[in-house]
Amino acid sequence: MDPTVIARLQSSLDSLTDDEESRAHFSAVFYTGLFAEHPLYRSLFPAGMESQGHRFFRAVEFVVKNLPQHRRIRKFLTQLGRDHRRYGVEREHYEAAGVALKRAVRSMYGTSAHSRYKWTPELDEAWSQFTDLVVSTMADGAESDTTPALWGATVVSHERVLDDLAIVRLEADPPIPYGAGQYVGVQIPQRPKMWRYYSPAIPTNPFGQLEFHIRKVSGGWVSPAIVSETNVGDRWVMSTPLGGLEVDFTSDRDVLMIGSGTGIAPLRAQVMEMSQRANNPRVHLFVGGRYPCDLYDLETLWHISLSNPWLTVVPVSEEPENPWWHNGPVLEPPFGMHSRLIGPIGKVVAQFGSWADRQVQISGSPSMIKTTVYALRAGGTPLDQIRHDPLY
Repeated sequence: MDPTVIARLQSSLDSLTDDEESRAHFSAVFYTGLFAEHPLYRSLFPAGMESQGHRFFRAVEFVVKNLPQHRRIRKFLTQLGRDHRRYGVEREHYEAAGVALKRAVRSMYGTSAHSRYKWTPELDEAWSQFTDLVVSTMADGAESDTTPALWGATVVSHERVLDDLAIVRLEADPPIPYGAGQYVGVQIPQRPKMWRYYSPAIPTNPFGQLEFHIRKVSGGWVSPAIVSETNVGDRWVMSTPLGGLEVDFTSDRDVLMIGSGTGIAPLRAQVMEMSQRANNPRVHLFVGGRYPCDLYDLETLWHISLSNPWLTVVPVSEEPENPWWHNGPVLEPPFGMHSRLIGPIGKVVAQFGSWADRQVQISGSPSMIKTTVYALRAGGTPLDQIRHDPLY
């Protein structure tokens, strides 16, 4: 895509969705238009559309902002097309969505909040090129995939490690061929048709074993049910693996990994897989949480580092002590591990230098990712060396 067209698309999206309210409105306009034109499509989606709207906007924003990285965007859209097979989506659905997307953008220009912006033939052409790219790449990706659209898995263990955090272990049939660092769509029996993305915390294996670290999200529908209501024997459904977090072993750069809370899962899976390799780059893994108790998996990571000298694990907590309502002990790093550092994880990592010579991966909440990227960039880390997944 021509650089001028890319710049026009980026400026257009930025001007129309410069706050949370306008982003939510943009998603609502898209889905309202799509369902008005094609009422039967509504049955493909859950009753509550708030989470779906957030993911839709993040996907659009990610593609628009990263259009210059052609291979990365095509890989993302191809994966997303394969993932949408779980809904029974076909090429005609993508084409209808492309029309609805362009209509949503154009209608935003007609609102009072954006009356100072004008819809021009150049914008019309730019968004036409964009929707053509998205539609064709996703549809081609879905049609070229010969793997199953859905996998089934049985819960074999449910461990409540904190009041609001559980580790769930499952066995899939057949094994799901995901890459360490990827994530999958998950649907649980307690919340039909409500899909959420979670990253396995262990590498794939021939026995189909998976492990998910799930934290209860306040006001959420799915995560509270997983933490509080999941039972051994429950059957989960999972979709095609997604995501691009991976170590480039052809690069001469070492690796910086930054994970907060259950965001350590895709990083944990990668270092576990790397421990089976003979040669690895150096890896600095910063593990963060608000309180010391949030560093719930520190001992596992420490044991991995003991037998893998290329791995350095650095624990970080924003607060020096646990909250008053937590009746467990303050978790201190095992003897021999790097001492726990105090402060926001992005700020703490940036204090060590620019990390400009590293491959960088960040995993955590959207706010944690945003503040950490900002801190690293301010410290001199080039943006094109920083990776995080847009939907997970």
